[in-house]
Amino acid sequence: MLLHGLQLVLALFTLCGIAFYVLALRSTYAFRLRTAPMAGSSPALSILKPLKGAESTTYQALRSHCVQKYGNYQIIFGVNDATDAAIPVVRRLIEEFPDLDIALVICTEVRGTNRKVSNLIHLLRQAKYEHILVNDGDITVLPGYLSAVIANFTGPEIGMVTCLYRGHSSSSLSSRLEALGISTDFAPGVLTAHYLDDGLRFGLGSTMAMTRAALKKIGGFEAVVDYLADDYQLGERISAVGFKVALASEIVETSIPPYSFRQFWEHQLRWARTMRVSRPTGYRGVGLSFGLAWAILLAILAPQHWWTWTLFTAALGLRMAVAWTVGSAMLRDSQVSRDLWLLPLRDLIALAVWIWSYAGDTVTWRGERFRLEQGRMRPMSSSH
Repeated sequence: MLLHGLQLVLALFTLCGIAFYVLALRSTYAFRLRTAPMAGSSPALSILKPLKGAESTTYQALRSHCVQKYGNYQIIFGVNDATDAAIPVVRRLIEEFPDLDIALVICTEVRGTNRKVSNLIHLLRQAKYEHILVNDGDITVLPGYLSAVIANFTGPEIGMVTCLYRGHSSSSLSSRLEALGISTDFAPGVLTAHYLDDGLRFGLGSTMAMTRAALKKIGGFEAVVDYLADDYQLGERISAVGFKVALASEIVETSIPPYSFRQFWEHQLRWARTMRVSRPTGYRGVGLSFGLAWAILLAILAPQHWWTWTLFTAALGLRMAVAWTVGSAMLRDSQVSRDLWLLPLRDLIALAVWIWSYAGDTVTWRGERFRLEQGRMRPMSSSH
């Protein structure tokens, strides 16, 4: 009786996942059908780039921001430490582009527990312009990136513009799994949220373009200086005070390190627990989106039933359709077709991460352990 009940639960979860895949395809179709705003005026823009360390891809990623086909903009790089490995890279760019307004700020004063946001507080003081753009240090963009993003500020109601992204993996299996998840799971989830809410209510760290008016209304970067998911929090707060968060059609790229499996697991778990405490109700529903993983478990538990294999075939086919439609066709991620065979493994791991995210509130970030309290980070050594 118990076994039969478990089979029915897994079948129901699989059906929910199938329904999510259909909705994700519909959401992607609706997003691609919309008319992208035409590039109009090009207001002066300040790019804030908080950095920590340097990888082999850092120079090219930062340089892509220096060759923008855009009018008047400045780039302000910031590090916490005067010995940071990113400093020589920035100085190389300053020498290479003497006519571009580039500055380097050493942010020795640390505010709060999120050092990236602490840097942003300092960098904003050096920003000259009304429009502010923040993205992560490993983001590579095309020459028309700034124009494509700014075109989405179609009126005073737009407080933030953000972008989808794809991951460029390293050679390790864990790195490939993470890149596959970004293009075939994370991006479809963002598009579905965009479709259901008629816009977004959060931001993505790949791009957060904001007006000073919107940023000031939420209390500046200081409002999120203790939050791990600063991108999510900034977008949510800007949305909460009456502005809209627009999703641009521009796609950017992030570099994924050659993770070991442990590093991959910790990174996935950190993101999962952050989302769980940030939006608990919505995060519970994420479990119902793992249609293929539930179908695999059902096939293991009840291989004797014809309907088990019917559900498995439907889940696998639609999961592949989502991966190809979003990852390959929309995000133009050439790695998706190469790694499509890894989808079952990736989805089973994602389901395990989702389940394990409820087993605690601690995360590892940049080698330090923190406890999450309503989205805020508290160092494990803290008495709070």
